[in-house]
Amino acid sequence: MTAHDLIMQKLKVINFKRMDSLAEQMAKESHKSKTYVKFDMFINFIKYGIGYTDYYKGNYIALTKKEKATFVTTKTYFNLLGYLNDRRYRVLFWDKVIFNKMFKKYIKREFIDLRVSTPQDLAKFMEGRETVFCKSVDEFGGHNMSKVTVADEKDIEALYKRLCDKKQFLIEETIIQHHELQRLNPYAVNSFRIVTLLKDNEVHILNNALRINVDKEASIGCSDVFAKLNIDGTRATPFFDDGKKEYKVHPLTGEDLVNVKIPYVKEAFDMVKEAALVVPQIRYIGWDVAFTENGPIIVEGNEYPSYGLVQYHVLHENPKEGHLAAIAKVLGDEMKNIKL
Repeated sequence: MTAHDLIMQKLKVINFKRMDSLAEQMAKESHKSKTYVKFDMFINFIKYGIGYTDYYKGNYIALTKKEKATFVTTKTYFNLLGYLNDRRYRVLFWDKVIFNKMFKKYIKREFIDLRVSTPQDLAKFMEGRETVFCKSVDEFGGHNMSKVTVADEKDIEALYKRLCDKKQFLIEETIIQHHELQRLNPYAVNSFRIVTLLKDNEVHILNNALRINVDKEASIGCSDVFAKLNIDGTRATPFFDDGKKEYKVHPLTGEDLVNVKIPYVKEAFDMVKEAALVVPQIRYIGWDVAFTENGPIIVEGNEYPSYGLVQYHVLHENPKEGHLAAIAKVLGDEMKNIKL
């Protein structure tokens, strides 16, 4: 698929109702007419490949041409990853079982693959455990994942068949998160996204975002708030949701989100810097990290991570400079090799 194909694909799935809603909201915020905003959305899409959601999140209506050039768009991101991440090695990240085997040192949990396991193997894996997580090997964002309570499963053969039918072939032991994260939100393992870029055998951390669910879903990605963290675990930015709403307390637990201090952030940075050298052919990676009582562990690595999380939600200290600027600063003259 080319960048042009990707743009055409996005044109086919435009949600006109959502686009209209975002245009109306931006018109109010910018004190411009809704017609003007929608026209500007269209022009930015044609010229820069900026979709209406990106247009809203990045507040493109207020940016100059020079400032827009510092932002990643659907089109430029596709070309960037095509250059930075060798497609011959992407399967090592696409298949979660292969990834777990490659990065076992950093995931620090047991797992089995039902594609090569029997119901008896599943029964043995579940022994002594209260819960296990069952995942599709090739989904992302928490899709096609379920939590199984071992005591509730009396018929392992039926469970095995059910999981195989749902293509949830990866079975993992449950991650027990650090009590500080458990206190903030006990309903899901709250993950820490760290984006790394490899240049001349040196790993650079481009950005990070702590994601905390604000509902009772068991997986991150359903209803999150985001904040960038300092190396000492304190907040570098406020917590915002996808609609730019700021959160100072967790709406379900009532816990303070202003004075959080997350443990092991420096250790998490050190860990992903080391892990990023395991497959040097994949230079740009979005790591999802969980914090346990014994330190950070890798949940998964994404060779096609979403740029929105680190470009729009946690760059509020400099909202007019996008994620592409951070990439360019690391790559230097090498940026000239990438056709954006």
